Amino acid sequence: MKHIFKHAFNLVLLSCTSFSVLANVMLVDGYVRAMPPSVPNTAAYFNLMNHGPAVKLVAVTTDVANEAQLHTLVEENGVVKMRQQPSFNLEEQGHLTLAPSGDHIMLLGLKKPLIVGESVDLTLTFDNGTKQTISLMVSKQELANQDGGEHHHHH
Repeated sequence: MKHIFKHAFNLVLLSCTSFSVLANVMLVDGYVRAMPPSVPNTAAYFNLMNHGPAVKLVAVTTDVANEAQLHTLVEENGVVKMRQQPSFNLEEQGHLTLAPSGDHIMLLGLKKPLIVGESVDLTLTFDNGTKQTISLMVSKQELANQDGGEHHHHH
């Protein structure tokens, strides 16, 4: 019996060690923006921390939408426009921040309305061939930073 536990422990230890080598990129936080049911698109925002060599995020897939695209905001003649990007750089020992005011992931053609509090899986593909699935909560987070809305004031 002791022999079985020793093998099981070694297997768990080995799988943890090999996983940590692969998991150079870690999700710090993030969310998918909640939208009214009639809106067919939304966006995902998140922060990644890279504990390894520089990589590029080159693609994102999800089961909740027909397509996921890497986008950025650019200003042209005083007008802010969205532009699809081929990749986002994640520097060695660096961070990648996707936020409403800049780079983000567009989820186009939602297959059903997303509900606040549910979890959405995104599979990230990097230029070194690795894939990583992250889970983000659907949230109205951005609205919480503005006056009005549904939050309560304490006097």
